[in-house]
Amino acid sequence: MPTALQMAADDAALEAAVKRSRKLLNKRALVAAAASSVPVPGLDWAVDAAMLSKLIPEINREFGLGPAQLDKLDPKKRDQVQKAVAMVGSVLIGKFISRDLVIKAATKIGVRLTTKQLAKYVPFAGQIVSAAVGYAAIRYFGEEHMKDCIRVARQAELEVPRLSYGG
Repeated sequence: MPTALQMAADDAALEAAVKRSRKLLNKRALVAAAASSVPVPGLDWAVDAAMLSKLIPEINREFGLGPAQLDKLDPKKRDQVQKAVAMVGSVLIGKFISRDLVIKAATKIGVRLTTKQLAKYVPFAGQIVSAAVGYAAIRYFGEEHMKDCIRVARQAELEVPRLSYGG
């Protein structure tokens, strides 16, 4: 299965969006990993949801798929994007992201998150495993979301912004 960067390799704007998004993703995944190592029940889930509810909109903006960006498109192009989103099946593109929506979408990585919860109660080694699983889960979720953004941008023939929106 190709990575987001491999999927975007033939398009400079998409490739740049992936690279910017990965920088954001790496920072957030490290914070999530740190929270995962703390043996406080539920803390890591709260941190993960908070991280993802901020990260997903930032990734969307990098690909020109934020709600405000989509509102600025002409109606025909906006319709193309919405059809592409429906075909890809993403519930996280072009919408305002809430923690509830993130938690609902995070069922894709639910097994990893459950493993993380169980591992953290084994002294020291369990906390390391929990942190590693937390980092990997956030990275996986972000990578899959970037792939969805690439599919939508390509299918809708959307012009991807070339400049970063910060982060």
